[in-house]
Amino acid sequence: MVIKPPRKSKNPPFLSNEFIIQNHGDIVSCVAMVFVLGLMFQVSSPFASVFIILQHAITPTSEEQSKPDFVPQYTTGGLDWGAVFFYSLIAIVVHVILQEYVLDKANRKLHLSKTRNSKFNEYGQLLLFALFSAAWGLHILFRDESLTGLSSLWTNYPEEQVRMSFRLKFYFIIQMAYWIHTFPELYFQKVKRDEMPGRITYACIHLLYVTAAYVLNLTRLGVVLLVLHYVSEGTLHASRLLHFAELTKYSQQSFKVYNILFVGLRLVSLIVAIITFVFGLGSLPTQGLDLATGNFNSALIRYFSLGAVCALQAYMMWNFLTFQLRKRRERRTEIAAAQKKKQQLAKAAKKAAKKGSDDEVALLPEVDQNTRRRR
Repeated sequence: MVIKPPRKSKNPPFLSNEFIIQNHGDIVSCVAMVFVLGLMFQVSSPFASVFIILQHAITPTSEEQSKPDFVPQYTTGGLDWGAVFFYSLIAIVVHVILQEYVLDKANRKLHLSKTRNSKFNEYGQLLLFALFSAAWGLHILFRDESLTGLSSLWTNYPEEQVRMSFRLKFYFIIQMAYWIHTFPELYFQKVKRDEMPGRITYACIHLLYVTAAYVLNLTRLGVVLLVLHYVSEGTLHASRLLHFAELTKYSQQSFKVYNILFVGLRLVSLIVAIITFVFGLGSLPTQGLDLATGNFNSALIRYFSLGAVCALQAYMMWNFLTFQLRKRRERRTEIAAAQKKKQQLAKAAKKAAKKGSDDEVALLPEVDQNTRRRR
């Protein structure tokens, strides 16, 4: 009897594509640790702090510092992209942790196919981020003292609007970092080429609008619109996950809730945008473009921004309506096919019953056959 040696697991070559994909979480975390360790040394601390610590803090006056409720304020600037880069690395590491300890365990229990597994991972990551962003955005809306009402979205623009609390600035840094990290994840997750255009478009739209709100000093309006958006998107992704988990009853109810929320929240987003750009910013005396003070309240930029928001809402509504109409046509086709099949089965059963009766008559004697036919 020949004893076969145990099979050795083949490790991919060092720094090969497969090696990088399998160990990208560890590699990226090591790169992030280099920046963190840079804070510990006096020589590299100024450079590392640009990537980790939020920059462009407003120097407070002595009167502001003496107040017991003093809160540090920040503005936008070019150094913010260093923080965006660093926290995009953190987003990749968090992505790996959630994938390994949450989504992969759920996949093993559900026994999904390869295609459904990819979609489940995508929607699972988006659901977790949508819940996180919506909850954090609501926390900012309720806790940030600068957001006291609808008029606070444009009051004293740009003097007050360029000022951001730590949590508001960090919120937008994380938003931009997350959507930037989705591009290398296409490589790390081995996304198929036919799925890439949809994911890239989805990430680019989010990144473009979040960055525009941040650069144009419309962060207060941006956080309101993002909260409304993420509540709707979170409900959609949760419904999709319930559908993949074959919880049909709950997924149908969740999709109904999403249909109501989608239409309602899109209308609310349009109303808030129109009020802010037309009646709010349009009525302020500070009209024009001034990069030094962060004033972008010119008629061209204002109406272009409003048009961009309206175009996005219209695009999403168009996709929603076309999807609903297509599903309704598919249901009608399925119902018509089921009814036609039912009629064919009934007709075949009737024909078979008649044929069976004729066969029984043929087996009877001639006298009984004539009697049965008279009946």
